[in-house]
Amino acid sequence: MTRHRSPLTRALVHAVGAAALLASALAAPTAWAQAWPTRQPIKLVAVFPPGGSVDQVARILAPALQQQLGQTVVVDNKGGASGSIGTAAVAAAPADGYTFAVVFDTHGVNPSLIASLPFDTRKDLAAVALVGTGAMLLATHADSPYKNFGDVVAAAKAGKAVSYGSIGSGSLGHLAMTLLARNAQADLVHVPYRGGGPLMNDAVAGHVPLSVGSVFLIKPHLDSKRLRPLAVTTSQRSANLPDVPTVAESGFAGFDAPAWWAVLAPAKTPPEIVKRMNDEINAALRLPEVAGKLAAQGIELRTGTPQAAQQFIEQQITTWAKVVKDNGIKAD
Repeated sequence: MTRHRSPLTRALVHAVGAAALLASALAAPTAWAQAWPTRQPIKLVAVFPPGGSVDQVARILAPALQQQLGQTVVVDNKGGASGSIGTAAVAAAPADGYTFAVVFDTHGVNPSLIASLPFDTRKDLAAVALVGTGAMLLATHADSPYKNFGDVVAAAKAGKAVSYGSIGSGSLGHLAMTLLARNAQADLVHVPYRGGGPLMNDAVAGHVPLSVGSVFLIKPHLDSKRLRPLAVTTSQRSANLPDVPTVAESGFAGFDAPAWWAVLAPAKTPPEIVKRMNDEINAALRLPEVAGKLAAQGIELRTGTPQAAQQFIEQQITTWAKVVKDNGIKAD
């Protein structure tokens, strides 16, 4: 015999079922967070090619994080489009705590320069940690006639073709040099490269007269005497290069354009995982072997909360958007 439920009974059954589904959905992220990081290896996506500072930061962090987390941590290089290709891959990745981006300062510039970004920088990514900041360095080949930044400006004003290489169009080095050229009313020709490795290959070979990049990237070639430093872009001299003057000291008072590195996650990554990863990155940065490797290359460590990292990145996006607009800077 078929039993018929009353409308009230059917409504109660439906309500209980819906509540159970909702509870299950709400519990899923918590379960993921509790199981993290035991399910699978963690991927650090370095958003520039091998050889550059982003790649090196990722590879310095990876073994320390692997030791602390008890899980394999691999570095995956996805370079191109000033870091936006790798960042897009992370923005689209599952928000399960197993994919993170290691980004450079171009992350704060790309939203104002690349109109067709396949992600919303502010909405699709969450800051995990600000690894550090550092001076950028303008350098020249050891056999170059330029002895200081003043020589570069004088040559450009005299009508000589003075070119400089950066890690790519829209990079902070590119913007900084564009601002300097406009302020000095000097013609400096930009030569974009696809990352720090290719830039350094041409710089040490003398194929490009000037190069601008992080101290992390360029300092090894100063140590080998193949490149000579001209100026740093921060308002204070670099502790690693105390004899190298700032751009501000070279006639551009107040100029300050630091490089920076950060770790990001897909926006909907459970907050518990973001906080745990932030804690682990901060712990790694406090390890003498990690801190020493980064500091030796000109990176000033910036341990802090995910919220502090997010605020820093938001400020960078706002600052460089204004610079790009005010100076009519376009991506190639």
